[in-house]
Amino acid sequence: MAKWSEVEYLVLAPHPDDAELGMGGTIVKLLRRGRRVAVVDLTSGEPTPFGTPSKRRRETAAASAVLGLAQRYNLGLPNRQLRATLPARVKVAEAIRLLRPRVLFIPYWRDAHPDHLAATELAVRARFHAKLTKTRMKGEPHYPARVLYYYCTHLRTTADVTFVVDISEEFATKVRAVECYRSQFYEGRGRQAGAVVEYVANANRFWGNQINRAYGEPFAVQETLGVATPESIV
Repeated sequence: MAKWSEVEYLVLAPHPDDAELGMGGTIVKLLRRGRRVAVVDLTSGEPTPFGTPSKRRRETAAASAVLGLAQRYNLGLPNRQLRATLPARVKVAEAIRLLRPRVLFIPYWRDAHPDHLAATELAVRARFHAKLTKTRMKGEPHYPARVLYYYCTHLRTTADVTFVVDISEEFATKVRAVECYRSQFYEGRGRQAGAVVEYVANANRFWGNQINRAYGEPFAVQETLGVATPESIV
């Protein structure tokens, strides 16, 4: 595990594989442009039907290598029981204080998975908690300037999209990273093996079509978003 050091972008994920599924292409794009990116997985993601903790750690390490991530951490919060408790909030806030991102990526606020909903609530509260003074938390007070919501939802629904990132050049790398999670998407699935990967590919193809590109990843915001120039809009 790399030493904690400051980044520009921090992705908070409920489970290992959520960051890859929701915004793996954007992570690759940012890293290829020399940006400093970290992923913090809140839980181990286990137990699952065909996974084990050790297998999931190996899959996560392999996926991180494919993405090119140098910084990835796991806070060890309880899978299937994730809650926006004060102790959990402190853990996430400390990660924010140590990594000091300008932009925080968190899961979209509508989902069927309780862990995903808890992760979003926890992240919003931790963002505020991280700026507090006169505490025993690790690190210095910090408040990420932007929160962007990425889509890794268990709902089949049309999302409230603010913008779409063109990941046409990064899409193949994203797929390779997602495919590292064999225990989640292939092993023991029979005819359904790879179905989730194909669903994500179709979704990225749909969002890419919305911006006249081959593949795209959608994001949403709840705070007003500014652009330096209209030229950045595709």
